Amino acid sequence: MTGAASGIGRADALVLAREGARVVITDLNEDAGRALEKEIGDSALFVRHDISSEDDWKAVITAAEGRFGRISGLVNNAGVLLMASIEDTTIDQWRRINSVNSEGYFLGCKHGVAAMKAGGGSIVNMSSVAAWGLPFAAAYSASKGAVAALTNSVAIHCRGAGYRIRCNSIHPDGVLTPMVLPMLGNPDPATVNYDADPTTRFCDPTDVANLVLFLISDESRFISGAQIRITNAY
Repeated sequence: MTGAASGIGRADALVLAREGARVVITDLNEDAGRALEKEIGDSALFVRHDISSEDDWKAVITAAEGRFGRISGLVNNAGVLLMASIEDTTIDQWRRINSVNSEGYFLGCKHGVAAMKAGGGSIVNMSSVAAWGLPFAAAYSASKGAVAALTNSVAIHCRGAGYRIRCNSIHPDGVLTPMVLPMLGNPDPATVNYDADPTTRFCDPTDVANLVLFLISDESRFISGAQIRITNAY
């Protein structure tokens, strides 16, 4: 579970652990990551992890297998956001966003497939409605579009190889996370979520985590290559 120290990743880890999963939570934020590990207990392991580093991915896989045994699920969730149009985005910004949001997910899928191909499993990639293009987030949109295409490529490859590995992408609209709330003026999430406003575009992280739980579990064993939107706007 990458990017698990806060936001969607934290909600994913809590929901999966509640349902009996043993979770490896990774993030660059060591303090928050270790706090979550302690909160969950013995069924959690925190590993500091830069998802754009292949060496870090190898270390995470080794640590996960060493602590819990065979890996049966992977949630690629970590990401960074840049609010800039195509005219305002620099090449260095483009490369930074894509090194994390695109290359990081490539590395996760590559090493996840290698770890799971003998026994099967499920990969869930966190994309976004931005995969279809947002004018104010050019690099971010491109990176999330790459995630959607990568997901389909992995799903088709694994089916053809007979690996019993499923790969699906989730495409939230707005999610009330620490990355998004400052853009809204830091409101109390309880005042702008679905319970307070049924017309809102913004869901709680747990709304996403419940779909992650389904896609990781065997209940979704015949779903692969799907691009599932989480949105109240269409």
